[in-house]
Amino acid sequence: MPDKAWWLSLLTAIDAKDVPGFLAFLTPDAEFRFASAPSVYGREAVGALVRGFWDAIGGSRHRLIRTWQDAETAVCEGEVTYTRKDGSTLTVPFVNVFYLRDGKVARYLIHIDNSGLFS
Repeated sequence: MPDKAWWLSLLTAIDAKDVPGFLAFLTPDAEFRFASAPSVYGREAVGALVRGFWDAIGGSRHRLIRTWQDAETAVCEGEVTYTRKDGSTLTVPFVNVFYLRDGKVARYLIHIDNSGLFS
C-alpha cells in the first residue's frame, strides 16, 4: 500500500512533468479521469492527455495534506498551485481516489475544480 514516500514520489513526478515517471505508477490498462472530463484508458492515452495538459501550463506544485487507504483504494487530499504560461498562479484543493491492483493504480480519479485555470 502507498506510504508517504510513494505519494511524494508521485506528486514529484507530476510537478516535474515527468510523463514516463508518472505512467510508471499506473497499470497498463489504467483508467484516468481528470475532473469532469471523460475517462481515458491505457498508459498511451493517459500519457497523451497529461502531456497535453502539462504543455498548456507553466507548471504545478502539489501540497499533500492527508492520505488514507483500505485494502483496495488509496485517497489523498491536497492543494495544487498551478502556474500559468503568463506566470500568474491559481491554487485549488483536490482529492484523488485510486483503485489499486498489484501495487499500481488501476483507476485514477481526480476530483478538482480548476475551471479558473484558463480563464
